[in-house]
Amino acid sequence: MDYKTSGVDIEAGREFVSEIKEAVEKTHSPNVINSIGGFGGLFKLPLNKYKNPVLVSGTDGVGTKLELAQIKNFHFEVGIDLVAMCINDIITTGASPLFFLDYIATGKLDKNQLKNVILGIANSCKENNCSLLGGETAEMPGFYSQNKYDLAGFCVGVVEEEKLIDGKNIQENDLIIAIESSGIHSNGFSLVRNVIQNVENIEDKFEKITNLNFYDELLKPTKIYSNLIKQLLLENIEIKGMAHITGGGIPENLPRCMPSDFIPHIYRDSWDIPYIFRFLKEFGQIPENDFWNTFNLGVGYCLVVDKQYKQEVFNICESQGISSWEIGKILNKKESNVNQLINGISL
Repeated sequence: MDYKTSGVDIEAGREFVSEIKEAVEKTHSPNVINSIGGFGGLFKLPLNKYKNPVLVSGTDGVGTKLELAQIKNFHFEVGIDLVAMCINDIITTGASPLFFLDYIATGKLDKNQLKNVILGIANSCKENNCSLLGGETAEMPGFYSQNKYDLAGFCVGVVEEEKLIDGKNIQENDLIIAIESSGIHSNGFSLVRNVIQNVENIEDKFEKITNLNFYDELLKPTKIYSNLIKQLLLENIEIKGMAHITGGGIPENLPRCMPSDFIPHIYRDSWDIPYIFRFLKEFGQIPENDFWNTFNLGVGYCLVVDKQYKQEVFNICESQGISSWEIGKILNKKESNVNQLINGISL
């Protein structure tokens, strides 16, 4: 008996590393001081740019979106999702992403399949000035089935300590500005899969109404907001708080960026919830509370700013082809008399 007949092909793993090496190295900044293949990735912190640098780290995965993505061969796209879920988290602090690492576990290494995943990761890292510093591909027969893989990502960024965005300057009547999502992003897919399993001919129903491919809409990769936030900060717009709208939707994520003395008040009529969400709600008979607490509903990111910056934020978003709008304001929790309908969010 040998390792290969036990399900682990070492030679295939070596070939896989060789095939992705060029794509990975294209993401490297001058601060990377080793090449792929070592036991640890080395990155030289750009101290000449910072007086008191603070490192910001984050880790995430793609969740059960992987189940549908693997069935429908959206491998490149989930590579983008993986980077997005990590970068979008760390930039809420005002940090710039420095480097990224990935972990892939699979039952049997399919080079073509996983190469597309890595190309999606590398492409997203390069577009967001983030070095893909290294990773791990684990072949685990018997633990994962042959055609399945799982992903995890790890991202590190840096921000000047005095420019750290932590919500402490948020005040009553500050504006909340919403930044559009590209779709469902990478949260809520356990519910989505349940709807798909229980609604007969759901693809045909969606396509008959919209003339769009159901899975193309469902599996659009997560929008990455790093370049937009970077541009806003370069224009000296004072962003007091930021929230990445992920699992738990607006009710869970928006309050995380502000002190506990305040609550966000959302203008429910300030945007049209994209049809893909409304379709799932109608045909899946999803209760209102679950609807709000599961999906981003077309809002991928939120900013808290003083009203003087509103138009400037809108202009910069428009220049990048991204929709934004005033979605709400900050209320004082003790003095507010409004109804709190969903998990402390005033609607």
